[in-house]
Amino acid sequence: MTLRALVRYLLFLAVGAVLALALLYPIALTVRGGFASNVVTGEGWTLRHIAAVFRDPVLRDALLNSIGVAAATTTVAILLALPLAMLGANRSFPFKAALTSVVMVPMILPPFVGALGLRMILGREGALNALLGTDLDVLGSWRFIGVVIGEALALYPIIYLNATAALANLDPALSEAAENLGAGPIRRFFTVTLPLIRPGLFAGATIVFIWSFTELGTPLMFDYYGVVPVHIYNGLKDVERNPQPYALTVVMLLLAIGMYMIGRVLFGGSAYAMTTRAARASAEKPMGPVSGWLAALAFLVVTTLAITPHIGVVLLSVAAEGSWYASVLPREFTGHNYEQALTHPLAFGSIVNSLKLASMAMALDVIFGVLIAYLIVRAKVRGAWLLDALAMLPLAVPGLVMAFGYVAMTLRWPFGPGDPLHGLIDIVGVSPNPVPLLVIAYSVRRLPYVVRSAVAGLQQTSGELEEAAINLGASTFRAVRSVVIPLIMANIIAGAMLAFSFAMLEVSDSLILAQQERHYPITKAIYGFSDRLGDGAGIASAMGVWGMALLTVTLVGASILLGKRLGALFRV
Repeated sequence: MTLRALVRYLLFLAVGAVLALALLYPIALTVRGGFASNVVTGEGWTLRHIAAVFRDPVLRDALLNSIGVAAATTTVAILLALPLAMLGANRSFPFKAALTSVVMVPMILPPFVGALGLRMILGREGALNALLGTDLDVLGSWRFIGVVIGEALALYPIIYLNATAALANLDPALSEAAENLGAGPIRRFFTVTLPLIRPGLFAGATIVFIWSFTELGTPLMFDYYGVVPVHIYNGLKDVERNPQPYALTVVMLLLAIGMYMIGRVLFGGSAYAMTTRAARASAEKPMGPVSGWLAALAFLVVTTLAITPHIGVVLLSVAAEGSWYASVLPREFTGHNYEQALTHPLAFGSIVNSLKLASMAMALDVIFGVLIAYLIVRAKVRGAWLLDALAMLPLAVPGLVMAFGYVAMTLRWPFGPGDPLHGLIDIVGVSPNPVPLLVIAYSVRRLPYVVRSAVAGLQQTSGELEEAAINLGASTFRAVRSVVIPLIMANIIAGAMLAFSFAMLEVSDSLILAQQERHYPITKAIYGFSDRLGDGAGIASAMGVWGMALLTVTLVGASILLGKRLGALFRV
């Protein structure tokens, strides 16, 4: 083995060890806690904690509610996204470029923050009832529907991106052949198009299902406490002695994996090979005047519905205290909330915390993401697929499970009582220090974006330039630094931007790992303000608007740099 190959394998082992420690170890501790007979010491094995989850009627209902929310959210998201993707891929209509670009708008606000706006619109004394003169209680007895609406409107762009990418790979000749044989549009869709795009559609639906199944912030905002994530969140107060949070987390993980595997078998599968690859632009068919405007209207209606939470957040951020009650619009406007969002100690401190945490997480993601991408694409080391799988694991493993795993890490070796690093990192202790784990959690959760972006760049860049530099005497490190990195810099920047912005607005890790106000990231502060009487909801909305602005800039920049490849970043 040459020295160059030896160095690559050593890097492969080092990166694999880091990923195993940051990803697999927390998950293993959580699983171990769910099956441990003694939760305090982590010793012994038993199934009684898992069985107790299914015996408890409250927890059984919570499991069914969580599955129901995930299934309903995914279904609604598909119904919103797939028709738009079909229109965007196969037809040309007025203002198509502008309308297809604004489909991404809902992603500039996490459903957790969008719930603030929906509460003001869908509440009993909200804008919708004031407009219609009705007395609908969406946030009362219909909270399930409120959660589904909030999550589906925020997450459907993920399915749209994947469906659009899958449709772009289709050979138009197949549909044309079916049409020539007499198949109508509906039959062609179900017998030709849908089977061909099914793997791509499943990829997006998987993320939406797992995301909504384990979503913590939105149910908390809607006071919908009968779901598993909220039970796990409330169980953190007694996590050192109570096995129930461990067992619930294990059940959630197993159900998420089980649902994924069932879906993979039934709906995933392998994409059918194309005999040719025709350009989609040439396959687009112009629509008639009436149908074209109806297609444009469909995009406009769905986008308008999707940005309803954003409109609510913006209006709430400028509404004077108590001025938006039983009215369509606030009766009085103010800039007080924005002033407080930048000057209040908790608000300003949380913004500073998030900037620091997200910056450190982004730096780690860039370093490890580029290194992993290089080992996968260029190094040609055996087992590179394992690094790829580990790097993508955070997209498949619920964020709530990862966050709880980091809590478990602080209670076991090496941070548990009597261990060498005890007190260095702590979550539930008297004087917690969650900062290192928050950085690790943020970077692990967003690592797939940088890896996928860098992999795409390397795959589109010839390795001959790097080899030429090495043949001229440059070391591998210098060749990568001087040749490879500049060539894929746009991809790295795009992935880093997404990693930074989504880390800034990370919900599950922030809510679970930051237990004291001095450590609150921006999302935990938003949740804290949302429950504060008076101007709390207004300040929380103003902070959410700052987050919307940040993600808007990020997604626009990433879309410009990556183009249609942006959808590949949201694929399991």
